[in-house]
Amino acid sequence: MRRAIVSDIHGNLEALNAVISDLRNEGCEQVICLGDIVGYGPEPQRCVDVVAEFDACILGNHDLAALFDPEGFSSAAEQAIIWTRKQIENAGSPQDCRRRLEFLTHLPRTRREGGVMFVHGSVRNPINEYVFPEDVYNRRKMDKLFSMVQRVCFQGHTHVPGVFTHEMRFLRPPEIDFKYRLNDDKIMVNVGSVGQPRDGDWRSCYVILEEPYIIFRRVEYDVEKTISHIYEISDLDRFLGDRLRDGK
Repeated sequence: MRRAIVSDIHGNLEALNAVISDLRNEGCEQVICLGDIVGYGPEPQRCVDVVAEFDACILGNHDLAALFDPEGFSSAAEQAIIWTRKQIENAGSPQDCRRRLEFLTHLPRTRREGGVMFVHGSVRNPINEYVFPEDVYNRRKMDKLFSMVQRVCFQGHTHVPGVFTHEMRFLRPPEIDFKYRLNDDKIMVNVGSVGQPRDGDWRSCYVILEEPYIIFRRVEYDVEKTISHIYEISDLDRFLGDRLRDGK
């Protein structure tokens, strides 16, 4: 089965639609989202509607913050979350608002399929823990994380795609020609971000799982349209749009 794994959409409908078009062209039969459907971007409610049709979705920290109070966010992110909550609660009919809230409320924190784990942050702290590329130098942290991985853990949260190996290496997609072959070794895979990449490449990123291969995909979208939409919303900091151009 050819499966798409996406993450960190962040209310960017233009990017999400472009990725959906790409994964369909790639013949993906299932789609799994690793969370952060909302936050930062200008169309959170519509992104929730789209993701609700996916085969599975995990709860992200921005999704959680949209339901409750944001904690530990920057001022721009907190302001965006407060605005996002208003959109989810009030945009559309009462039935649509209730449906979106119920969908987010019932999202699981993890998903496991045999030896494969799906989380937003990490296998240890599924919602909030970041696993950055430089963590390969933190042996204690990485050993603990790998001890909790059965075979493969797919994650997002940092918006930086790549493969963490048990040999304490972080393999960026261009270094492996955008394809990794699974073997008996444990790995953690960051699938990158659909709506707000932060690896210096503005294009959307997601992965396709077709064992034994993991394939990283980069997808162009109308980034200026999303930026313009953010600019039109006074409650969203213009910085949230500007950063999309640089992928940072």
